[in-house]
Amino acid sequence: MKKALAALQDRGFRWFFLARTLTLVTGSMSSIALAFAVLSIDNDAGALSIVLTAFTVANVLFLLLGGVVADRLPRALVIQTSYVVDILSIGTTAALLFTHTATVPLLAGLAALNGASAAFVMPAMQGLIPQLTTPAHLQQANALLSFARSATTIAGPVVAGGIVALAGPAWVMVIQAAGWALAIVFLALVRLPPPVRGQRAGLFHDLHDGWREFWSRPWLWIVVLAFMVLNAIHVGAWGVAGPYIAKNDPLLGIAGWGWVVSAEGAGVLVMTLVLLWLPLRRPLRLGMLGMSALAIPLTLLGVHPSVLLLIAAAFIAGAGVEVFSTGWNVTMMEQIPEDKLSRVSSYDMLGSYIAMPLGTLAFGWLIARADVTALMVGSAIVYAVIALGTMLIPGIWRMGRATAASGAREQAPDGV
Repeated sequence: MKKALAALQDRGFRWFFLARTLTLVTGSMSSIALAFAVLSIDNDAGALSIVLTAFTVANVLFLLLGGVVADRLPRALVIQTSYVVDILSIGTTAALLFTHTATVPLLAGLAALNGASAAFVMPAMQGLIPQLTTPAHLQQANALLSFARSATTIAGPVVAGGIVALAGPAWVMVIQAAGWALAIVFLALVRLPPPVRGQRAGLFHDLHDGWREFWSRPWLWIVVLAFMVLNAIHVGAWGVAGPYIAKNDPLLGIAGWGWVVSAEGAGVLVMTLVLLWLPLRRPLRLGMLGMSALAIPLTLLGVHPSVLLLIAAAFIAGAGVEVFSTGWNVTMMEQIPEDKLSRVSSYDMLGSYIAMPLGTLAFGWLIARADVTALMVGSAIVYAVIALGTMLIPGIWRMGRATAASGAREQAPDGV
């Protein structure tokens, strides 16, 4: 147990972990509350999509700027400032709901503000974690954060649903604002050295510098290009076609789909516990192998969407996703210079996310026009070929842990 929780021995990471867990809990609650708040104003899926799209578009537009700012300024301060913006927007949302003056355009505008704020938080967090712990504890740190994210994703919506049913969505927003405020206090207890300040000519110089770091590593941009397609298939085939098949195929059904999605989350959760103990010696090789496992439930959705088979396949896929997630984060934090990590991460996020709306739209169109079995099996094949194909790149196949951590790992049990 001591080895699994080793990262919590680092004081800075301990306070950051508390702050992050708090925002994950309250954030997972507010996303459910916001959906019901929008639908209470306009009971139309189109209205909800407008609000969610506003968040996503603003997030993508500001990601690169967020990476530059996070490399220039103290990252904890960037996160705290973003949380202040969130508190103001969340508080405004709650006030509008309490006074029954909320409209879909107003909520969409506030969601866009939150999306822009998150674009500064995400790169800052990626750059902050290696500053808070030792190289030997990076895998445990990322696995702990994944565990908190997975657990709150499962429990948060349940709690939020109860509060919304009893008191209304506005009170969930109040709880989120309070959680964000407390997280700011926790982050104030994190002590970090000042950011490395080189000679910088301005915003575009910093963006170019980050791009050069990104493009100089084939293993990095090849994986990002792969995920541009993988994520589009995931959100389309799993997120759009999956519920459609569940609703129209009695072999699966809506209730069965709920169990399948929960099984995927359980797979992520269990694998985070495994990775607290078991070192990943080849994080990218094993990560891309793990990602390819999603092809199994995608195939089953098209061929034979049996609940029990899909639950088992989704559990395996969730575990595989977590192997990649932890392995990728550790590799990025070890291989990218600290003063450029946030900018490089912003390019990673932009490339990985940008095609997701297209995937949603494409599968929404295809599922009504194509043969379902052919669509899902074809998607699974493309997904597996791309995920496994990246392993043909020598830099991905051979990538190991950084030598900086090798001395601390010599006494560790053999990993995979």
